[in-house]
Amino acid sequence: MTNITQILQSAQQRAAQNRLPYSGALTPLEAYEVLQKTPHAKLVDVRTTAELELVGKIPGATHIEWAFYPGMVANPDFAVHLEMQVDKEALVIFICRTGGRSHNAAATAAKLGFTEAYNMLEGFEGDVNEKKQRTLINGWKKAGLPWTN
Repeated sequence: MTNITQILQSAQQRAAQNRLPYSGALTPLEAYEVLQKTPHAKLVDVRTTAELELVGKIPGATHIEWAFYPGMVANPDFAVHLEMQVDKEALVIFICRTGGRSHNAAATAAKLGFTEAYNMLEGFEGDVNEKKQRTLINGWKKAGLPWTN
């Protein structure tokens, strides 16, 4: 798929089918394509600082922790930081490790009035296999998309 309109329509259909409270749900490849071809699009990584340091970062992503390590304590200032760092009119894609925290972040953004809040399915590392290993089934890294240590 190369047409951004088609990609976003597919993401919006996934959201409607699954009754998601935000604009849509994108696969990693779709998210990357949207980010490449939509100048006002923004990727917000909601993983912990520890995850970024240990597992890897995505170049150009805005980092706002959804929760803090250790203990995964909710970030009480997430909404404030999001509103300070991201334009509510921008197309915003949220990413985390597997898609759960980013789902919550996208839902929060939609409640705050962000008009185009999307969750990236699969996350940075993706699902675990039978040996409890990540990055082998799906996710940003498995898709071969840009990241750094």
